[in-house]
Amino acid sequence: MNLIPWRKPHAVDGELSRLRSFVDEVFDRFARDPFAHGTTAESSWRPPLDVSETDSEITIRAEVPGIDPKELDIAVNGSMLSIGGEKSGCEEREGEDWWQCERRFGSFKRVLELPNSADPDKVTAEGENGIVTVRIAKKPGARTRQVEVRAGHAEGRPSRKVAVNA
Repeated sequence: MNLIPWRKPHAVDGELSRLRSFVDEVFDRFARDPFAHGTTAESSWRPPLDVSETDSEITIRAEVPGIDPKELDIAVNGSMLSIGGEKSGCEEREGEDWWQCERRFGSFKRVLELPNSADPDKVTAEGENGIVTVRIAKKPGARTRQVEVRAGHAEGRPSRKVAVNA
């Protein structure tokens, strides 16, 4: 949505063009949801995840600094694992004749699809120092087997192995 029509698009370039695009984006965002709080970067914060797997379990680590582990919402629904919560905080600084307070807040939710080998009834979670670790046991009998990938028509190329959950 452009609230103000372009008059001479060929005359606007460089910094003015970027400024115009930014202002248009701000107005578009406001027109879509006038009561949304925060900027795009703040409201779309997603904690990074590390996912690893062994023969017996799947481990997911999420970086959630500043969030009390008791305040996290971790749930398994069928084959979906969700990790959610709300980040809030205030950084205060003060000097002899001034005081500054920066507030950061926003909610997040990460959803992962679990492999068929995961046992949704055997999930544990623990948090410490801004890292929450979720461990999901694998079903009995579920194992990973190696499958060799052979080179097609290219001669002389070595083959590679990939892991497949059985």
